[in-house]
Amino acid sequence: MIHVLKAGTIKNYYTTERYLQKFLWKKKRVKDIFLKQLNFRFITDFEHYLRTYKNSKKQLMLSNNGVMKHLERFKKMINLAIKLEWMNKNLFSQFQLKYDKYDKAYLNERELELLETTEFTSERLQKIKDCFVFSCYTGLSYIDVKELTENNIVKGLDNTNWIYTKREKTDEPVKAPILPKAWTILEKYKAKEELDIKTNLLPISSNKKTNAYLKEIIKDCGIHKNISFHVARHTFATTVMLSNVNHNRAKRLK
Repeated sequence: MIHVLKAGTIKNYYTTERYLQKFLWKKKRVKDIFLKQLNFRFITDFEHYLRTYKNSKKQLMLSNNGVMKHLERFKKMINLAIKLEWMNKNLFSQFQLKYDKYDKAYLNERELELLETTEFTSERLQKIKDCFVFSCYTGLSYIDVKELTENNIVKGLDNTNWIYTKREKTDEPVKAPILPKAWTILEKYKAKEELDIKTNLLPISSNKKTNAYLKEIIKDCGIHKNISFHVARHTFATTVMLSNVNHNRAKRLK
């Protein structure tokens, strides 16, 4: 079976390639290098270059985890070269990728309710807020929300509406019940004439604009957290699912 990298993943590899090209030119004044010239020192020098790389405004560009991501992609290319018998030695055998651990951000029940009940006069902000809330109640990622169509909505055996799709990132099947609050948002935009429901069900913007608008939205709601669209998935897994479990448990105890 042939595995094809997703567009977003390929884009990330191109970014790593550009950093490698800049590193080669700055440190060695060459545009390319033979695989046999690579060694452990090359990796540590490249790591140092990434950690100290600054943009035109003299600002550091990468966090520790950002540096590790680029080295991880480079490591995968080295491993591929070894499998193809282009190289004999694994340069990363003595190099350990060390990621910083951090608590995943999410909205708690109070914050989610505050977000839901805040209405925006700005149409662009209201649309992104609705898409974010939809993700909070379905657990879908940005790209899965963006590519959601009517074909992904089916009736389950329990006669309720479900989302059947595949995760863009992993190609894994996703089956999720559409909770009432998520269904209300779908119905809202299905009724709008300007939305082509054959190709998309929700009016989400580009990933970059969506995250920029979310910062405005969260600030206007008085929520003091650093939020990206990915936070919706964590909110679904922690706040929404936990709330439903507790609600069902309380019903059984009555």
